[in-house]
Amino acid sequence: MSALIRRLLAAVAVTLLCATLSVAQSQELDYGNWETLAQQAEGLLDGEDVTVKQYEDLRSQVAGWRDSFLRAESTNASRIETLQQQLDTLGPAPAEGESETEDIAQRRADLNKQLTDAQAPVRRAQEAYTQANGLIGEIDTKIREMQTSRLLTLGPSPLNFQLWAPAANDVVAAGASLVQEVRDNISSESQRAAARENLPVIILLVGLSGLLVIRGPAWVRRIEEWLRRRTRRGTGVWRFVASLGSIVVPLGGLILLVVAAMISGLPGKNLTVLLYSVPIWGLVLLYIRWLAGESFNSDDEIATMPLPNWQRTEAWLYSSILALLFVLRGMGQTLSEIFDFSDATNAVLDFPLIVLTALMLFRLGHILSGLSRAEPEEGDGTLLEGSTFRMQLARLIGRLSMLLALFGPIMAAVGYHRVGQGMVFPAVQSLSLLALVLVLQRFVKDLYALITRKNPDDSLITVLAGVVLIVLALPMLALIWGARVADLTELWARFQEGFLLGDARISPTSFLTMLAVFAVGYGITRLLQSGLRSSILPKTKLDIGGQNAVISGLGYAGVMLAAVMAITAAGINLTALGYVISALSVGIGFGLQNIVQNFVSGIILLIERPISQGDWIEVGSNMGIVKDISVRATRIETFDRTDVIVPNSDFISGTVTNFTRGNVIGRVFTTVGVAYGSDTRKVEDILLRIVREHDMVLLNPEPSVVFARFGADSLEFEIRAIVRDVNQKVRILSDFNHEINARFVAEGIEVPFAQRDIWLRNPEALYPSRERPRPEGVEGGAAGERQGETTGGGGGGPPGHRDGRQVGERVDGTTVP
Repeated sequence: MSALIRRLLAAVAVTLLCATLSVAQSQELDYGNWETLAQQAEGLLDGEDVTVKQYEDLRSQVAGWRDSFLRAESTNASRIETLQQQLDTLGPAPAEGESETEDIAQRRADLNKQLTDAQAPVRRAQEAYTQANGLIGEIDTKIREMQTSRLLTLGPSPLNFQLWAPAANDVVAAGASLVQEVRDNISSESQRAAARENLPVIILLVGLSGLLVIRGPAWVRRIEEWLRRRTRRGTGVWRFVASLGSIVVPLGGLILLVVAAMISGLPGKNLTVLLYSVPIWGLVLLYIRWLAGESFNSDDEIATMPLPNWQRTEAWLYSSILALLFVLRGMGQTLSEIFDFSDATNAVLDFPLIVLTALMLFRLGHILSGLSRAEPEEGDGTLLEGSTFRMQLARLIGRLSMLLALFGPIMAAVGYHRVGQGMVFPAVQSLSLLALVLVLQRFVKDLYALITRKNPDDSLITVLAGVVLIVLALPMLALIWGARVADLTELWARFQEGFLLGDARISPTSFLTMLAVFAVGYGITRLLQSGLRSSILPKTKLDIGGQNAVISGLGYAGVMLAAVMAITAAGINLTALGYVISALSVGIGFGLQNIVQNFVSGIILLIERPISQGDWIEVGSNMGIVKDISVRATRIETFDRTDVIVPNSDFISGTVTNFTRGNVIGRVFTTVGVAYGSDTRKVEDILLRIVREHDMVLLNPEPSVVFARFGADSLEFEIRAIVRDVNQKVRILSDFNHEINARFVAEGIEVPFAQRDIWLRNPEALYPSRERPRPEGVEGGAAGERQGETTGGGGGGPPGHRDGRQVGERVDGTTVP
């Protein structure tokens, strides 16, 4: 872990160094110095006794030059564009055998010369950039080959008992050397005098250090409990901030202890190096313990790993042991660097740490691999929450950890010491990084809940924040698994470099510029639409449909203009883009035919406006109110309050009925039936008076009531009237029906309803044992000639009316009169 911290600091230093070199070199490019550096690089690439550090230093210098060359490619960009436009104004150059006027030819020659001179620095920078890029690729290849060879080198096996005694002697000798340094300083009178002079300060620092290290964690826990009791909002945020004290407070105590030891003057040169590493080891120990406490806390609201309580305790114990093992490994590495231990000694000293770390890693991996199958203990109340994907990912990580924990010690035992280290320790660091991401995701959710007072699980912001945390963790993960800082800087350089589109280079800066210009243009368009909708258009004579058409057209034009301005600001040549669009037009014509057809239809609808928002229309089998007209489709709200999305092409190619286009005047029509025998003139007069008396019925044109037909069950009259608002058609008809019913009841006019009698043609089938009655005067068989004939009619039918119906026998066996 300490090595990772040093690598991160190195990455920051290299980045700052490259930035400094780039700024210095961008002021004025000296290609003579660059040629010298390029020749030196080529010589080192051909050499044999070159270290990785020499290659890394050389690569940093070449990368700085490459960044300068990349920026130099934009030299004279505005001047070159102006000259090119001037040449375009003169028209195309004359073809072979043709000529042009002398002044035009002279002007064209001058402009071509100026353009060549302006492009010369750009061409030189492009050539140098290509050379630098190639050198960096060769250097990276060399470094990877050397690292791979070093990683796969077979060394001494730590299981060789003959190596144990020399390794123990090296450790004892290192300890004795440290002790001897302290003895030498104690024996020095000047050192003792300085220590006595600083004794009060030393005692004070040691006391404060012990207080912070021993009592500090308890103070932090009390603060956390106090925050839980007192705060109502943002408890998770304040508790998280307070929990960081469990790292900061003891670490401050360790720093004070190191300061006290340095003031005493007792440590020697080598011990001083060890003391300077104590805060780093303490930070590693405290960080892992804090991370384990956040991940496997007994409180379900704090814990980020969905485990039952007994497994949380077990996982926390394994994590604490891993923290101690990492500290011991850091001590061993520091001692090896100070006293230059041999490879055999390093292998013997690291092997127990590798085995113990692998054992803890295997147990943690086993817990993760069974995460989705784990169940809480009865009475714990612990619920295993999490998405299926999260459980599957945790299970996969657990299985990979178990495999690495199994093969790592085996490889180290065989003699591939670095391979064993590269399997076990990075796996533990990866698990800690994953745990940190989960803890930070929970903190982001708590912070969101504190600020917005909303449920963070229902917000897209917290999801995007989690994605950002994962993306930021990827470089850390790459460094953990052996990636070089130069590899990450190279990826960043490639990202900044962008790609070529025609003669223009599209970089992230250009892309961000394009987004910013488009966002500004889109915002101005929306502002103009809002101003027109609320202030200007309501004062004009345009109807609501025309206003919406103007606003929509302005929106489309504004978006297109903003897109063109954004593309131009990014430096993309619209001419080249036009070629691409022309090439795609054929595919658009075939593959997107329906979309284009609906788009064009939408433009026609907005211009001609055969329908407008709020119209009552019928298209096909759909009837309803137009709610929105977009470029592709129109949304209609039916009278059942359901939305129907109709493609715009249906309005252009099909038949559309618009009931309210221009005005809302329309006709209502209904049929009224009365019983046979009613006075038809009286009925007509009553119906006409009812229609005329309604306030929504127009008297010009005059409403009409006609005696339409003799129906099967009634005499039928038809009412036709023009009303002021056809949207009120249902209510108007309802008013008519109420009034008609009241007037008919008062006048004694009967409104018939259909009546039917059911007859059986063969009643003997139901009553086979019953003798059929015979009417008097009818001979046997005579009545049977008319069996099966039926009769029936409406309640208001005239007496004796048969209407072609047959006469038969009733169900009870009696005959029809």
